[in-house]
Amino acid sequence: MKRLLLFSLLGFCQFLLAQESINLNYYLPQNISYDPSIPKPSDIIGHEVGEWHVTHDKLMFYMKTLASVSDRITIENRGFTFEDRPILLLTVTSPKNHQNIEGIRKEHLALTENGGSSINLETMPIVVYQGFSVHGNEPSGANAGLAYAYYLAAAQGPEIEKMLENTVILMDPSFNPDGLQRFAYWANTNKSENLNPDGNEREYHEVWPGGRTNHYWFDINRDWLPVQLPESRARISTFHKWMPNILTDHHEMGTNSTFFFQPGEAKRVHPLTPKINQELTAEIGTYHAKALDKIGSLYYSEEGYDDYYYGKGSTFPDVNGCIGILFEQASSRGHIQESENGLLTFPFTIRNQFTTALSTIEAAQNMREKILKYQRDYFKDIRNEALKNKTKALVFGDSKDANKAWHLAEILSRHGIKFHELANDATIGGKVFAKGNSYVVPMDQKNPRLIQAMFEKRTTFTDSLFYDISAWTFPLAFDLDYAEMPSLINAGPEISDIKALEGRVDRESDYAYLFEWNDYYTPKALNAILNKDIRAKVAKRPFNLEGRAYDYGTIMIPVQNQSLDKTALYNFLNGIAQDAKIKITAVGTGLTQGIDLGSNDFEALKKQEVGLLVGNGIASNDAGEIWHLFDQRYDMKLSKLDTDYFNRIDLKRYTAIIIPNSWGGSLDKKTADKLKEWIKDGGIAIGYLRAAEWFEKNEMMKLTLKKDSLVAKNISYAQKRDFLGAQVTGGAIFEADLDRSHPIGYGYKNNTVALFRDSNVYLEPDKDSYNNPLKYTQNPLLSGYISEENLKLLKKSVPFQVQKLGKGKVIIFTDNTNFRAFWYGTNKLLMNAIFFGGMM
Repeated sequence: MKRLLLFSLLGFCQFLLAQESINLNYYLPQNISYDPSIPKPSDIIGHEVGEWHVTHDKLMFYMKTLASVSDRITIENRGFTFEDRPILLLTVTSPKNHQNIEGIRKEHLALTENGGSSINLETMPIVVYQGFSVHGNEPSGANAGLAYAYYLAAAQGPEIEKMLENTVILMDPSFNPDGLQRFAYWANTNKSENLNPDGNEREYHEVWPGGRTNHYWFDINRDWLPVQLPESRARISTFHKWMPNILTDHHEMGTNSTFFFQPGEAKRVHPLTPKINQELTAEIGTYHAKALDKIGSLYYSEEGYDDYYYGKGSTFPDVNGCIGILFEQASSRGHIQESENGLLTFPFTIRNQFTTALSTIEAAQNMREKILKYQRDYFKDIRNEALKNKTKALVFGDSKDANKAWHLAEILSRHGIKFHELANDATIGGKVFAKGNSYVVPMDQKNPRLIQAMFEKRTTFTDSLFYDISAWTFPLAFDLDYAEMPSLINAGPEISDIKALEGRVDRESDYAYLFEWNDYYTPKALNAILNKDIRAKVAKRPFNLEGRAYDYGTIMIPVQNQSLDKTALYNFLNGIAQDAKIKITAVGTGLTQGIDLGSNDFEALKKQEVGLLVGNGIASNDAGEIWHLFDQRYDMKLSKLDTDYFNRIDLKRYTAIIIPNSWGGSLDKKTADKLKEWIKDGGIAIGYLRAAEWFEKNEMMKLTLKKDSLVAKNISYAQKRDFLGAQVTGGAIFEADLDRSHPIGYGYKNNTVALFRDSNVYLEPDKDSYNNPLKYTQNPLLSGYISEENLKLLKKSVPFQVQKLGKGKVIIFTDNTNFRAFWYGTNKLLMNAIFFGGMM
């Protein structure tokens, strides 16, 4: 009864706090003084911290103001988001350190290089990178940053002076400016004067797609390793510029939770992460526990979350000699909400984040030399490991696609990984590598373990549960050939500055122009050509012409009967080639070995106008990946068609409509009937993952879905969650046979392709083999985890089917061909469905 009364009293106090005026004293330590010349957040943004959700523009104004008045803080803009918001970084340390900040940075970096053992650690500052609200609708972190930045600028006394002397704090006030702005708008516009904690209140139910993601609906906390997005590129540049010792990542979780800090699940740590990393994380955790105990906040650790995927903010540091720490605060998702732990107010969530930001720098101060020594030893040990390794280098490339290989090299460059040209064309490990299209990565360099994490294949695990994906092998994601090398004999000069590739038309033609479909950016070129109303055709058979072999899918542009004269056509195509960085070849005759250029085996292509179904029920991440692919990579216009008004749209203008992965029952029969009529009139519908069940249910396709018959035997109730979790295919890589003569296979060099799969949708193959151009092999697992039961279902199943419906086609992919913007290797499958779907 006493406990019930205590919780009731705590909840009542939280409610009173939320209803009454809040001030900064709720968050700040009260046993010290503060510099009155430093403006408080309310002086600049017009409200108290936690009274409203801070918008990114107000957050930015306050941080810039602090930097202008405090000699402890400098601020820099590292770039802009897709919505042109600045990506800010505050550097916080003592005024004395600021006078020598570049020298401190260089000495700190030297700790990670050869010779680092001789550096004196006694007076070296520790570097702490603190980032807030990578998910925009988890705003307590960014809002806590207001109070935290004020504390760092205004707090006075010997304790903070000593801390600043011994610490360089890199503060990222908003990892996700666009998402933070979107969610703040939602929470503030739905706030009532009389705060309502009812969980059914509109304030706590964002409209699709929500504020979690960035502009293109990416979860940018999965992009630390692939670095495809501007927000990620800014923070990765900062990370490698400084090589911090601790990186903290402030998040939120379900309303009925409490507060989590790492370490996470001990069995679910990546094997490349040293054991001492987790021991130090646990020691730092004692500081968080002490601080949260002091303010009476509940918390937990070592359960629920893991340290496996190196693409997350709290795990990426672990493979870089740094200690990554995840904080998860129960979310009010607005200003106040009922929870199992009583009324949860926004200020309360902010205070916990503020408190652990302080406990982090307290731990850093007290453990400084120990953590600096760990970083120094980490890099020394992994360099010694690399010297003993028989593999001295890795080579990767694609003899027919320079752009894909270039983009992987670009990622390596962003991570400070050194690589070389391939000296000459070479056959290595049974694979052909072309000079100019291939790169050599030596293992004897600063962080060979990071290289291993990016290139390795792993299929055995200590646990069958994963918080995120279990595989991300980069050359497989890019569909590149790669091999291990026992020496650097094939390595050419090191590439210190990776320059953009160049494209061109080799000469002006009176007859025709050709380009093979293999290069990554050929869809961009073809789209521009068709939009100019220039006639183009695609080859359905290989041929040889003027000493060169051309494969399935070669694009031909005849010179005659075009809207441009021959010189204007040449100039236009040359501009297209330069923009898309591809090679276009002029030919002087249509007579070939194989199909002649006037053959009926050249199919005329038409301009595409594509719609993308978005809105309630559609997986926003999947939809955003497609939007980004069209808009950022291929410069293709894409109409986003919302499910709310889809049934009122005239679909006649669209040549293709894409249905991303959707949640069960979200697309109704009325939508299906409308889509069916459009398909019958000649449209091409392209669905992903669970759209297979919807297509089958609404008689758009005849599919046989394979279902598991797994029964739990000798599984206790306590084991239920782990048993069911083991059946989740959270993200692994599988091999499929590819029929390159089928239009879905145009542009692929090899007869197999690596597919990313994060679902348990399995299709039986069609009875006719030519209708199964993609088919999983008998031993499909390349990297990652899948249960034995699901692996049996996957073997010899098909990830792709296309069927005719009236004059149109229905296409289904059971796998995500556009995963997180870095699965370059299968983007071509979707483009083939768009441009060549009518031929299938």
